[in-house]
Amino acid sequence: MDETKSREIIHAGLSNGINFFDTAAAYQCGTSEKYLGKALKESVRRDEVVVATKFLPRTKEEMEAGVSGQAHIQNAVEQSLKNLGTDYIDLYIYHMWDNQTPLYEWMDGLDRVIRAGKVRYVGISNCYAYQLAKANALAKQEGFQPFVAVQGHYNLIFREEEREMVRLCKEDDIAITPYSPLAGGRLSKRKGQTSLRLETDSYAKGKYDGTALQDQKIIDRVAILADQLGVSMTQVSLAWLLARVNAPVVGMTKSEHVTQAAAAVNLHLTAEQMAYLEELYVPHALVGVMAQNQTTGVV
Repeated sequence: MDETKSREIIHAGLSNGINFFDTAAAYQCGTSEKYLGKALKESVRRDEVVVATKFLPRTKEEMEAGVSGQAHIQNAVEQSLKNLGTDYIDLYIYHMWDNQTPLYEWMDGLDRVIRAGKVRYVGISNCYAYQLAKANALAKQEGFQPFVAVQGHYNLIFREEEREMVRLCKEDDIAITPYSPLAGGRLSKRKGQTSLRLETDSYAKGKYDGTALQDQKIIDRVAILADQLGVSMTQVSLAWLLARVNAPVVGMTKSEHVTQAAAAVNLHLTAEQMAYLEELYVPHALVGVMAQNQTTGVV
C-alpha cells in the first residue's frame, strides 16, 4: 500500500488502542519502516508504542566481502533506525535463523547494539525450539542479552509450534508474537468467499493450498462459532490465539480489519469452545522458510 493508505490504517490502530507495531527492513524495500515511522511520529510520543522490526542474515555478497556478523547487524540496525526515524528499536528480530554465520558472531552483534542503546530487546523468527534454547544458553554463558520473543508461524490451522516451541517459551518466559495469525485471510473467510490476497498471494498459497481440504473443516467450525456468538470469524480466530500467545502480528489492509482485530481482545472463549475449534486438527508438514531449512538438511 502507499503511504496515505498505510497512515490511515496505522492511525486506526492507534485509535483502537493498538500499541505494538511490527515491520521489517525487507518489507516493500524499506518503505514499510518509513511509513510506520512517519505515521507514529505525527501521532504519538515514542514511549507510547512498541516498535518491532526485523533484519535478514548476511547476503552472499557481504560474506564474500568478509563482512562479519557483528558488522552486518550494525549496518542493518542503522538503516532501520534511519527508515523509522527513531533513536531506538524496542524489539529487534532476526528474520530467520542464520545458518551461514557462527552463532557467537550474531549473538555478540545483537548484544552490542543493545549496549549502544540502539535496541532494547531482541527476538528471533523462523527457528526450531532447540535453536532458540541453544542461543539463549550461549547468551547466559557469555553475558549477552537473550532472545525475549519469538515470531513463528502459528494459527488455528497450523499449530506445529505447540510441539516444542510453545512449551519452551512458557517455561522460559519468552514472548510469542506469531505471524500469519489468520492464515493469510483464510481464517476470516467463509467457504466460497475470497479476497485479492487469497487470489494473488503465491507465498501463502504455497503454505496452505496443500492442506486446504483438512483445514476447511476447522475454518467451517470458526464460522459456526462466530454465528453462535454473533461476532466475526476474525474475532474468533484471534481470540483463540490470544488465549495462547502475547501479541499476534495481524496484517491489515483496511480500517475495518483493525476494528475486528481489536475487538478480539474482549472475546474470551470457554474451554469447550476452544476444544471445539481444536478437535479436528491433524499434524502438518513444515512450510515456508522452515520447510526450506528442513529439506536442505540445514537445521
